Amino acid sequence: MLQKFALVAGAATAVLALSACQDQASSGGAARDYISAVGSSTVYPFATTVGERFAEATGNKKPKIDSTGTGGGFERFCAGVGGDTPDIANASRRIKKKEFDTCAKNGVTEIVEIQVGIDGIALGEAARGPGFQLSEEDVYKALAANPYGKANTAKTWADVNPALPAVAISVFGPPSTSGTYDAFKELILGKGCDANAGMKALKDSNKDKHEEICTTLRGAPYYVEQGENDNLIISKLDKNPTSLGIFGFSYLDANKDKIKAVPVQGVAPSYAAIADGSYPGSRPLFIYVKKKHVGVIPGLAEYVAEFLKGAGEGGYLGAKGLIVSPKAVADVAAANAKGMTALNGAELK
Repeated sequence: MLQKFALVAGAATAVLALSACQDQASSGGAARDYISAVGSSTVYPFATTVGERFAEATGNKKPKIDSTGTGGGFERFCAGVGGDTPDIANASRRIKKKEFDTCAKNGVTEIVEIQVGIDGIALGEAARGPGFQLSEEDVYKALAANPYGKANTAKTWADVNPALPAVAISVFGPPSTSGTYDAFKELILGKGCDANAGMKALKDSNKDKHEEICTTLRGAPYYVEQGENDNLIISKLDKNPTSLGIFGFSYLDANKDKIKAVPVQGVAPSYAAIADGSYPGSRPLFIYVKKKHVGVIPGLAEYVAEFLKGAGEGGYLGAKGLIVSPKAVADVAAANAKGMTALNGAELK
């Protein structure tokens, strides 16, 4: 009799747990009948366009999308499961292992990773700017707090490289919560540091010290954070013609009348150069979806499908500056979206 009671009680507990999980996503303290997304300012204009198309096609409410920066987006996304937490994190870099672990700790245990395209970290200047041509090492020597382990004393670009204009080093860029900031440090600043043989050797012998020397940026007036609004950087360049800006390629592409690209390693950021990987600042763009919210929050799977439709070959996001992923990558993204395949996390860094 006791054994039978225990089995019945166990089954009841399991049903209650499942019910609670479903209720969590649909209520979370407040019922929600729209999709909530947070994260990257670079992905934001693409996600917003998709949201408009999704609402027109399905009759669902337009998703609520907040531009918080990639890091800030993951903080909110990983806070838990439920209607008071976002369904999607937009990201201009891959989720980090520590973020994935935080998600798991808070009950966000099934995360679907979908690469929606490629972007480039562009350096730009005002249309009437001096016409910079930079190497990764030039950028590192100008903006690192302690290049090669020594305090940075460079005040002008000519101090960094005599071939560069003798104008003050002034770069407007994203804050530390931004995926663009992280990708800039990894793809351009770090490579400029590793152009030095000693720094490249340090990477193997003392990884933490290497990261500190190679990716710590100096502050104002040399590197000035401008928040998550890349359009603000565009306007700053128009008023400061000898300054440079760091932003996603889509913002450069959309403001050709105001700013021009700064080549890095002799390659200017362009659709073709980013697509074939010849531009040094090429990077993938992602959306991350809570599987537990799929089928509970109205239209979530359909919104993801619409995103991939817009991001595909000939899709409408190309006009917004999104670059199509290589076919093999796009096929994986489509399979993940269709099956809502959860990310394993073992290969994350």
